[in-house]
Amino acid sequence: MAANRLAMPAGRTPNPLESPSSSTRQAASAADWNWKARFEAYNRLQAAAADLGEKLPIPEIVAVGGQSDGKSSLLEALLGFRFNLREVEMGTRRPLVLQMVHDPTAHDPRCRFKEEDSEEYGSPLVVATEIADVIKQRTQSHLQKIQAAVSSEPIFMRAEYAHCPNLTVIDTPGLVLKPMKGEPDTTPEEILSMVKSIASPPHRLLLFLQQSSVEWRSSLWLDTIREIDPSFRRTIIIVSKFDNRLKEVSERWEIDSYLSASGYLGDNIHPFFVALPNDRGTTTDEGFRSRICQVDIDVLRHLQEKVKGGFSEEKYAPYIGFSCLRKHLESEIQKRYKEAVPATLALLEERCIGVSEDLSRLESKLQATSDVSQLRRSATLHVASICRHLHHLLVGAADLDPELWGLTTEEEQKHSGIVRWPGITIALEPANFSLKLYGGAAFERVIHEFHCAAYSMKCPPLSREKVANIPVARAEKGRCSGLTMAAADIARAAARSFLAPLIDTACDRLAFILQSLFELAMECSRNHDSRYNQNAEDMDGYVGFLAAVRRSYYKFVEDLSKQCKQTVRHHLDSVTSPYYHFPGVTFLDLSDSGSVLELPGDSIGGKKKGNGNMIDGGAKKKHATMPAYANTNSNHHSNDIPGADDLVSKSGSSYSSICSIYAQYFAKMREVLIERSVPCELNSGFLTPCHERLFLALGFELFAVKDDKFMNMFVAPGAVDAIQNERESLLKHQKTFVSCLNEFKNISSTL
Repeated sequence: MAANRLAMPAGRTPNPLESPSSSTRQAASAADWNWKARFEAYNRLQAAAADLGEKLPIPEIVAVGGQSDGKSSLLEALLGFRFNLREVEMGTRRPLVLQMVHDPTAHDPRCRFKEEDSEEYGSPLVVATEIADVIKQRTQSHLQKIQAAVSSEPIFMRAEYAHCPNLTVIDTPGLVLKPMKGEPDTTPEEILSMVKSIASPPHRLLLFLQQSSVEWRSSLWLDTIREIDPSFRRTIIIVSKFDNRLKEVSERWEIDSYLSASGYLGDNIHPFFVALPNDRGTTTDEGFRSRICQVDIDVLRHLQEKVKGGFSEEKYAPYIGFSCLRKHLESEIQKRYKEAVPATLALLEERCIGVSEDLSRLESKLQATSDVSQLRRSATLHVASICRHLHHLLVGAADLDPELWGLTTEEEQKHSGIVRWPGITIALEPANFSLKLYGGAAFERVIHEFHCAAYSMKCPPLSREKVANIPVARAEKGRCSGLTMAAADIARAAARSFLAPLIDTACDRLAFILQSLFELAMECSRNHDSRYNQNAEDMDGYVGFLAAVRRSYYKFVEDLSKQCKQTVRHHLDSVTSPYYHFPGVTFLDLSDSGSVLELPGDSIGGKKKGNGNMIDGGAKKKHATMPAYANTNSNHHSNDIPGADDLVSKSGSSYSSICSIYAQYFAKMREVLIERSVPCELNSGFLTPCHERLFLALGFELFAVKDDKFMNMFVAPGAVDAIQNERESLLKHQKTFVSCLNEFKNISSTL
């Protein structure tokens, strides 16, 4: 019965007795009109979306398959005429969006290509065989232009014909295992990646073609389709060249087993089995379509008559033959189009609103370019908002999610490019080192990390040679400062050498903390304006101005860092000066010239002034009980000082004593710097200026300029033209979307 039904000529005049009623015909005609209107609306929306660079989730069909699996033959069968597409398939490396429009008045196919980089379609091609040449020429030209082997930029072709259905199919390049001669080795991977990208959106229906000669268990590309659509819910599997398979089966169980794809597809997945004319000698389009119908008839007749026991016709006949596939495709896309109309309508309304808002924003920009005073006011308020949020973040706030905006100590080191402290080889773990912090909390953590770094530094080792040379040098100059003065001098030099790099690193790390706050302050400002609907001062679109604000802020922080380094270096020089007085440390006169020397400890006789200086207790100065290096007679001369050999080589206790005093001096200077001077200066050098004069500094640099220089931040050369071009593009978007919206409103009213 199926064979007889397919054999019935398409143009047979129906029996009047079988003719449907007038109302039935009218209802069918209205349904056809509604379907065609929906199809045309989606076609226009699809073309417009591609031209405008919009990605709209409208129902589409994507043809996927390996090279020579029959995709081109299927497209020709759907169109109802041949145009030798498969002759250039190996040369096609771009998707082809084939829009088929059923037009009963088009007795000859009218095929047009959309112009590249334009919405317009060209003139209809006179000869259908020119289609393949156009596809090949456009592909080669585009790939040469972009210097690539494949491209996802589609070619749009519209075919209007009385014998084609209302369908739009995106034909993808055939999947291959090896590149063509002259193509890069990566071409197969690029094609596979492009096909996956095109087929992945869930609103697209997949047509997967596979030759019947391929066994289900050894399918090359079925696993690829399963990656894209694991349950095959939106995949139609088409077994092509089915007539070749029929030559290999003779028993019913064989064909039923193959048709069921048992064990390889789900129970509810039914592939379609299609055979198409493989002879290219047919010259007329009508003859081509007749051959398609005849092949369907021959396949069914073979299954019924030449397979022993036939096949499960009731179960599998609806999935055998091109005519069944075409009917299913039209029905499926109609259903999907109808279901998608409400969502598409809502999406278009959203797009129209968005485009209108963008147009209003651009209009404001264009108006602002001629209103300098308003622009100054908006810019000033914007900078004030940023400064206010910077202050808030430095005081301590968690308005932004620390998981997104904060950094751990390790992340902070990597981002700043300062991964370690100079001279420190051990891993430091300051308080909250593993927590994601920003703002004032991160600032305090760096201060503590500097504290840890300074105290983890061991006193630099002191060589015997260095100890030996200093007293000898002093003796040659006729000075009599003694071993304690030598140890003090060495300690001062070591403190300057080893603590200065730590101080510079601390300033650089703190500067990074402050500079990184700019983005956070910007985000806080946006959130605040959005929360309170304050969009009058929205400056996000003024890239040049925002860049100028960022540069000014970064420069402000860099200047603070330089000034802070100088100030802290001054404290370092002061503390390491021979004249610096350490609180809680007494002084001892060791020279006959009356020079004063600072010593740790307070085991020195005599009375002290309030400032810690020694007062003579009598005619003879009293001295503390000193180790072996101290002389009991204060009025000694240079020739009483031991020589270098005696000091270092012969007297190990003298070397040890110098090292001990040297370490005490180093520790005392480090303590004064780390506990008192440096943290105070870092806070006052960075935070105080940010709180008190940041806005004035930025305002002076950005706004205390003439109008023409001020406007350069907003209107760069060609900027107005760029805004005008963007406005024209948005107007084009608006016109297209409004037109599509009105069309879909009309369609929705008929559902």
